[in-house]
Amino acid sequence: MADDHSMSAESAQFHAMTEGTAEDWKIIGRAMEPFARDLPNRVLGHLKMLDGDCGGFAVDRLEHSLQTATRAFRDGRDEEYVVCALLHDMGDILGPRNHADIAAAILKPFVSEQNHWMVEQHGIFQGYYFFHHLGLDREMREGFRGHPAFEHTAQFCHLYDQAAFDPAYESMPLSAFEPMVHRVFSTVKRSIYVKPAAE
Repeated sequence: MADDHSMSAESAQFHAMTEGTAEDWKIIGRAMEPFARDLPNRVLGHLKMLDGDCGGFAVDRLEHSLQTATRAFRDGRDEEYVVCALLHDMGDILGPRNHADIAAAILKPFVSEQNHWMVEQHGIFQGYYFFHHLGLDREMREGFRGHPAFEHTAQFCHLYDQAAFDPAYESMPLSAFEPMVHRVFSTVKRSIYVKPAAE
């Protein structure tokens, strides 16, 4: 176990951010690196929590995620898109009433604006296929008509998301997608905490 001196050598010295120095923030940045690198493992661990949770559907939520991603992969979609397809419902556990927002927030720093919007809005676009059975407006997505990612999102839901509840479909295992998740999460495209690369 580290003594107090070694702990203080590896920790920022301020007790309030108004006292922080550039050196303090370098220490924090170095400590953050391994934590940030482990994010894909935490994301995949959270995704695995969907295993066995059917919620009344014909397949459990993990299988739905795998099936959505597999369909996108077999259709030739790029790796970032496939990872979005895999993780689009990962917010179901913590946000059953706004699951798309949670998945989109986690993916936002690592994916294009188009793919981020697709994940963020897929709940409304998916509603086209069932909202009318709940007494809701299935045309709710029309409020976004004209958005640059409208067709991109509608296509995702039609080709992959709404079709991915087939118990007979042979999905790829999660292990096939794990390297893709690691690669997509390895590069921060946009974050308030990361200085943009010079153009």
